[in-house]
Amino acid sequence: MPAYSPDEIYIGLDIGGTKCAVVAGDSHFGIKKKVFFNTLPERGWRNILAEFTIHIRYVMSELPGSRLRRIGISCGGPLDSGKGMIYSPPNLPGWDNVPITAIFSDQFGVEIALQNDANACALAEWLMGAGRGTSNMIFLTFGTGMGAGLILNGKLYSGTNDLGGEVGHIRLAETGPVGYGKAGSFEGFCSGGGIAQLARSVVSEKLKSHQAVGFCPLEEMIRSLDTKAVAAAAINGDPVAMEIISISAGYLGKGLATLIDILNPECIVIGSIYARNEQLFKPLIEKVLRDEALPPALAVCSIRPAELGDSIGDYAALCVAVYEDKF
Repeated sequence: MPAYSPDEIYIGLDIGGTKCAVVAGDSHFGIKKKVFFNTLPERGWRNILAEFTIHIRYVMSELPGSRLRRIGISCGGPLDSGKGMIYSPPNLPGWDNVPITAIFSDQFGVEIALQNDANACALAEWLMGAGRGTSNMIFLTFGTGMGAGLILNGKLYSGTNDLGGEVGHIRLAETGPVGYGKAGSFEGFCSGGGIAQLARSVVSEKLKSHQAVGFCPLEEMIRSLDTKAVAAAAINGDPVAMEIISISAGYLGKGLATLIDILNPECIVIGSIYARNEQLFKPLIEKVLRDEALPPALAVCSIRPAELGDSIGDYAALCVAVYEDKF
């Protein structure tokens, strides 16, 4: 393990389609300074990276006497962490073949580490969140999309070309909501966009058959249905909302059972929608897991909500920077 001193600073860059952040911290993940700014992707990647450079220099100027050790970057894929390239993420139009690690290495003269955002979040939940102390952990995003970060035998596993953990592409049914470009996929049933599609389909059928839907009484309201509205109605006991959640939870349970049988993890940490609505999903997925998963593998695996909440993006980027010095 490389030696480092207390005055060394790690910087994490969180690159999102809407918001970006520069986070400076120490080797124990203590955040010293952070700056946020709007991405405005229409500006193009060169202007956005130039703004990152300005904020990095500002953050370091606010920490006199500190030396920059490493910069870690968390960004949506596809990307190549080994080559330091970003390849056309859907939420960053125009980011085609961006040599991001070379750019920042030339500017700051330090090592640059790059990971996709699901892997970065997995590191954060493993090192300082719900997966602390485990050697085999799966992190599931369950937000806008469904992706995974894999910690196997005490190390981040990203696959041959950074496609390890793309569980959202797994087909769980022949038909169903579309996610990852595939109907009936894990992401189709278990993501914000997928649950919204499912809700529109179920509610439309109910209204056409003249059944009452308390949280969406009119057909013209169907377009605006989203996961937040469905979850709120389910918590209040709406039977149609609970039916929608039950469908999603059933397929979440099947997806989890597949992961448990294949990877035999100690825990699966689930973020975003699950973490905010564990009381709705947990009883339903537990029943499916008892039916679907190998009992000895299920016995050693716990399903946990993510702990880092809205701060996970900040810590994820910082963990990418610190990771190499920890392991």
